[in-house]
Amino acid sequence: MTKTLVLYFSNTGNTKRAAETIAQELGADLYRILPENAYTTEDLTWTNASCRANQEQNDEDSRPAYRGTLPDLTPYNQVIIGHPIWWGIPPKIIRTVLENLDLTGKKVAAFATSGGSTYHDAQKVMEQWTGLNLPQGRILSSPSSIKNWLKTI
Repeated sequence: MTKTLVLYFSNTGNTKRAAETIAQELGADLYRILPENAYTTEDLTWTNASCRANQEQNDEDSRPAYRGTLPDLTPYNQVIIGHPIWWGIPPKIIRTVLENLDLTGKKVAAFATSGGSTYHDAQKVMEQWTGLNLPQGRILSSPSSIKNWLKTI
């Protein structure tokens, strides 16, 4: 029997809604990644070159801190990671989290929410950050897109 954890980061609520739908569909557990320092609207103003998110996304060494303790993955054989798309890729907090999780022996998949991006670049980055060959991730925007994607993973 597959025991699944949906691990997600959501700032505006879109990824949270998709993660909750996935968890409901699969009977999975949920874990929300929270940043140590919450992101404000000003932090995410992509048109401002000096905003916090621009600085993080453009800095290869950026590892924004998360709050609390990450879940014990021992009971899970599948981990689904959800994130928004920021500047074409996952937010750097996802990298921080992945560097602190042991995904050895886990079936891993990833999805995103976005207002206009594809998952192409995010797929490459998630595979790089996890060191795994992942099933094709997708931008999920509706219950039907979620159900269709779940059939592929």
